[in-house]
Amino acid sequence: MNQASHDSEVPAQGQQVITACAFIHHNFNGEEKVFLAKRAETKKFLPGVYELPGGHINFGEELVDGLKREIFEEFGVRIFIGDPFYVFTYTNAVNGSHSIEVIYFAVLEDAVEKIELNPEDHSDSIWIAENEIEKVVSENKKSDDHEVQALRKGFGYLNSRGFIKLN
Repeated sequence: MNQASHDSEVPAQGQQVITACAFIHHNFNGEEKVFLAKRAETKKFLPGVYELPGGHINFGEELVDGLKREIFEEFGVRIFIGDPFYVFTYTNAVNGSHSIEVIYFAVLEDAVEKIELNPEDHSDSIWIAENEIEKVVSENKKSDDHEVQALRKGFGYLNSRGFIKLN
């Protein structure tokens, strides 16, 4: 499938879009961190914003299969996907759609060093710890943003609430 057909900038006026994102966590020397990618500055929708990786699910595609596909297309790595833990909706004024986003726990199947950014999609990436969440807050992503709330909730599950994490 052509990547542009499920891009956040392709007109979708009045349509519902399903997206899935991965809370990819990894333990670095005893500290849990989460992978975030910075949207390319050329993007019309949320340029330069750090986000949980993922994307649009194609019609008829299983959520988990679509999320795996998106991660592989954009970063060249495979992931194991755990349980979904956060769901929210938003409108995309650029393409006119209403999105339902599902966030899943995930870990890399491939080595961390194999992550390669597709420059059309992302310009940078970071691994953040729970105490670094504010690093992703910006003019276009406030501290009450759903993805920021999801980061807090995900770290809460990983660090203290007994959630069974993938390792």
